[in-house]
Amino acid sequence: MNTVGAMAARWRSVMRAAMLACPVIIAWGGTGVAADEAMQALAFTPRQGVALPLDARFADTTGQVRPLGAFLGGRPAIVSMGYYACPNMCGLERADLLHALARSGLHSPADYTLLVVSIDPSETPVQARQARDDDLAHFPASTAGAGWHFLTGDAASIGRLSRAVGFHARFDPRLGQYLHPMGLVFVTPAGVVSGYVLGVGYQPGDVRQAVAHAARGERVAASPVLLLCFHYDETTGRYTLAVEKLLRIGGGLTVLMLGTMLFMAHRRGLR
Repeated sequence: MNTVGAMAARWRSVMRAAMLACPVIIAWGGTGVAADEAMQALAFTPRQGVALPLDARFADTTGQVRPLGAFLGGRPAIVSMGYYACPNMCGLERADLLHALARSGLHSPADYTLLVVSIDPSETPVQARQARDDDLAHFPASTAGAGWHFLTGDAASIGRLSRAVGFHARFDPRLGQYLHPMGLVFVTPAGVVSGYVLGVGYQPGDVRQAVAHAARGERVAASPVLLLCFHYDETTGRYTLAVEKLLRIGGGLTVLMLGTMLFMAHRRGLR
């Protein structure tokens, strides 16, 4: 592995370590117990063993409205909930998931179904289709599209699905944004919640294992990670990416490691 590749691998390791070192990451500009409780209320509530509302109706990217169960295809499913116009981390979460899937050895539609569901009832199939096309353009498997469904629905259907998987979101009318947790829900072929992979920084092995558990109908406990798709910056008065803090940490540590490597190389040269 060349120096650049080694540094990239080291940086990813640093980022994973930073995520694990912060088992609860709450992006919140306020202080106090009330603020913490308000943010904790947005965490996923584990619902292993709960059946999805398979009769709830959602529209696919062509605008065709079908029951949720029609999209499962008799395979384990990965459910990603967010919204297509999200200015923060929803796109990052999907890109992270697709990067992990590309290296997982899993193939869609043979091994899994991907359900990307908008939590915003005002979003349209046109927005879903654009997001799907953008994601497929960056994914190496040409057959992936057959098992990927980017869905939109009305408030009632979104609410039923959210309650079934323990997903909590709150719309901030002042900012025009949704506050919601980051994470994936894994569902059995029968449409029952199997487990969760929370936060971001998804690893191929974790995703592959979660899909395998779901395929066997197993229920798996979720790790206690809370990463929210917003951050309030008191200096600007707006929400920004909470993960920027981790990126700054990772960038600083990368510079430190690079400096250490150069120093060690210089010492070897003097010898």
